Amino acid sequence: MIYVDADACPVKAEVERVGTRHGVPMAIVSNGGIRPSQNPLIETVIVAEGPDVADQWIAERAGPGDVVVTGDIPLAAKCVEAGALVLKHSGERLTQANVREALAMRDLMTDLRAADPFRQGGGKGFTKADRSRFLDALERALREVARS
Repeated sequence: MIYVDADACPVKAEVERVGTRHGVPMAIVSNGGIRPSQNPLIETVIVAEGPDVADQWIAERAGPGDVVVTGDIPLAAKCVEAGALVLKHSGERLTQANVREALAMRDLMTDLRAADPFRQGGGKGFTKADRSRFLDALERALREVARS
């Protein structure tokens, strides 16, 4: 199964394309505002409004043999701990070896933003190269899951 944390996810179409090619069921999880797909492999899951409700839904279900697509580092950490393979939108894979560092960096950036209320942006935009890296990483992840 592929779980997609779909709120603000820039690679939903890519997940659908690659997942369909591999015949893998997918759950697109959000708080709403997403048009349901006609693809029979896709389950569109609309969760209740509230902070981290979609994340909780995914974290409760993801485990070994699953792929999770998210930009949310705390969710990624939970899914890695549960044994799922986790990919960020840029194609970066989060593992036991690097997810704690990613959490620490997230916390540091939160603290920096809180210390300087005039700080604007700071994040880079999503590029074609990111999309390409994501497609390659998802392809490799699905092959790895299929082998195990």
